[in-house]
Amino acid sequence: MQNSSAFCRTQQSNEAQRAAESPLANVQALATRAAAAWGIEASSAERREERQVRRQTEGATLPAVGEERSLSENPDRDFADRF
Repeated sequence: MQNSSAFCRTQQSNEAQRAAESPLANVQALATRAAAAWGIEASSAERREERQVRRQTEGATLPAVGEERSLSENPDRDFADRF
C-alpha cells in the first residue's frame, strides 16, 4: 500500500510539531529527521499521483483501435498499404 500525499504531509506536520514542542534534544533531532523523511515521501507521492492523473487523461485521448494504424511514427512518410 502506498501512502497518499495528504497523509505524508500530515505526518510531516505532526513530526515537525513534535520537534518544536519537545524539550529533549534527541527527540527534537529524531523528529526533525522524521519530518524531512515524510517530506521526501510526500513529494514522491505527489509525483506518483500526478502521473496517475496524467495517465488517465492520456488514456482518454488515445485513438480508437482502427485509427492507430493511420498514425505513422514518421510524419513525413505514410504507410505503403494506404495507396
